[in-house]
Amino acid sequence: MGYVLDANVFIEAYQRYYAFDLVPGFWDLLINLAKQGYILSIDRVKRELEQRQDALAQWAQNEFEPYFMTTNDGGVLQEYGHLIQWAVKHNNRFRQSAINEFAQDNKADAWVIAYAKAYGHIVVTEEKYDPNARKKIPIPVACKDFNVPYTNTFDMLRSLRIRFTIDKQ
Repeated sequence: MGYVLDANVFIEAYQRYYAFDLVPGFWDLLINLAKQGYILSIDRVKRELEQRQDALAQWAQNEFEPYFMTTNDGGVLQEYGHLIQWAVKHNNRFRQSAINEFAQDNKADAWVIAYAKAYGHIVVTEEKYDPNARKKIPIPVACKDFNVPYTNTFDMLRSLRIRFTIDKQ
């Protein structure tokens, strides 16, 4: 089982706790984990990151590009269809605007879940489980309903037994 990273994993790290100038080792670690087959992301996440037109977008294009997998795959497309049907079926659970956003082709959330479901991976997201959400369909809610495991960045790092240390010289 590998990990499929949502866009907010990259964005939160970049904007908050693993800024490029403070913790460049985190970004090197992501590349190394991807090379070893532990983590990946998808083409739709890459598109979301590229829209930012900042240093994170450049890193995604120049450094992590080989690890954004295509969603143009029969199994992924089938799971995506199931997810959208599920969202529409729950039209009294979620607002129509939430369903419309979830189903937008240029939004990565449903695609991340579909990819993880199709390939037996774990979704990594910074979104929180909120069964009462109405304005947005949180990734963890959809994951739970589809029996797709999910976690956050820190728990993924713990699971992979990653530790950041400082060399004492």
